[in-house]
Amino acid sequence: MAIMDVWRPRRSAPSRVTSGTSPFAELARMQRDVEDMVERFFGGDLGPATAGAPFAPPIDIVDRGNEIVVRSDLPGMEQKDIQIEVQDGSLTIRGERKGERKDESENYRWSERWEGSFMRSIALPAGIDPTKIQAQFKNGVLEVHMPKKQEASPKKIEVKGG
Repeated sequence: MAIMDVWRPRRSAPSRVTSGTSPFAELARMQRDVEDMVERFFGGDLGPATAGAPFAPPIDIVDRGNEIVVRSDLPGMEQKDIQIEVQDGSLTIRGERKGERKDESENYRWSERWEGSFMRSIALPAGIDPTKIQAQFKNGVLEVHMPKKQEASPKKIEVKGG
């Protein structure tokens, strides 16, 4: 599914400040300049128009020697809203956070809290035993523990003389 950006015409080049310009006009010009810079740098503004953008929770991947741990903060979610799947050499975390707006009479001016579904996939590192992967969700933090396979101890081969 493609996401469409709202088209906005480019603003005209800012005019030079003259000695008769009011401080409020100068502040408005500076605000337009900052908005233009944000649009050029981020490809759009950071306001409510980005509320429908896809969400992907940030993750940490930690190597503890005997296991790899994937950690992700998922505030406001419950265990039943998270699914984890291992398939074709990758670990996929899916979930959905439902909206919390219950009072329809409230007029929101701004909302940056995300809601909706997400998906994150990572390739399983070499040496992971996929049959022993376990997940734990506590206080809004998901931890996926991926134990490493026990490597066979090296076998010594006797060299015989002939």
